[in-house]
Amino acid sequence: MDMAMKDSQLVDWREQALILENAVGKVIVGQERAIRLMTIAIFARGHVLLEGDVGVGKTTLLRAFARGIGGGYERIEGTVDLMPNDLVYHTYLGEDGRPRVDSGPLLRGGESLSIFFFNEINRARPQVHALLLRVMAERSLEAFKREHQLPHVLVFADRNQVEKEETFELPSAARDRFMMEIPIVIPADRDTRKSLVFNTRFHDTEALTEQVSPGIFAFDRLNHFSAELQQHIQTSPVLENYALDLWEATQTPAKFGIKIDGIDVAKLVHSGASPRGMGMLLKGARVHAWLMGRDYVQPEDIHGVFHEIVAHRLVFSSMYQMRRTALARELTSGIIRTVAVP
Repeated sequence: MDMAMKDSQLVDWREQALILENAVGKVIVGQERAIRLMTIAIFARGHVLLEGDVGVGKTTLLRAFARGIGGGYERIEGTVDLMPNDLVYHTYLGEDGRPRVDSGPLLRGGESLSIFFFNEINRARPQVHALLLRVMAERSLEAFKREHQLPHVLVFADRNQVEKEETFELPSAARDRFMMEIPIVIPADRDTRKSLVFNTRFHDTEALTEQVSPGIFAFDRLNHFSAELQQHIQTSPVLENYALDLWEATQTPAKFGIKIDGIDVAKLVHSGASPRGMGMLLKGARVHAWLMGRDYVQPEDIHGVFHEIVAHRLVFSSMYQMRRTALARELTSGIIRTVAVP
């Protein structure tokens, strides 16, 4: 592609990305940062864990994005009796009493599936996780003696973080497959809270999502565009060395003088960010830089996605695992504050 044409396309798509963010922000109020992070994940083609209590608008948010980027939207509920095949097909007795087979959510979406939402993924058994991880990694699955392609799918999943009975926590290797974990929190602003509770327009998910213009993007062009974007946005040797320092700090924070009150930092981390995680960090930083109108990455672009890409990958020593959510936030914040910025 001619360089001038590529630059023009990047500018055009950035304008459309901002239109998408604005449209989603009008129907999902008080979630500006989450919307920006989800936009980054979509253009970096990364799967996402969603963190948040029930009823905070995760489903509405995903449906609004699905309408904006086009393609199909499917979801499934995690339950203890869910089987891997339930993601692919389901069987039932027809009116004539004979067994019938219908497509499950993955096959139903097929090559047009753009967003797949797994609600309460930790209620499902590890066998179900294994199938989902293959879909995430390979964007394909085998069923009915042939391979089915899911080339455009992004997986979004949330976890029930309150109830511990009949749940199966994702192991670190599975969490590492998700590019980000994005918090969806109840807005603190009182006027926003008042609108969410008393303004009836926020009580109808269908009507809300229909306010987003359909197909702002061609979902089946996102893979190609993302690859072009990653090649175009540059990183300097100085920036790359800074990223390597951040990586080392996730593994040996005490070496960098990072302190957390009441914590022996030298014994805190069992394993830091993975090579895959650091690759995703740079992918996310490039998209962040593009959305900010630059063709090169600055430290602020890394800072803008650091916690959401790194924190869920950290494995703490067993004595600290019960406090991992709060400690991960403190550690990533400490790393950004302490490691020297070029």
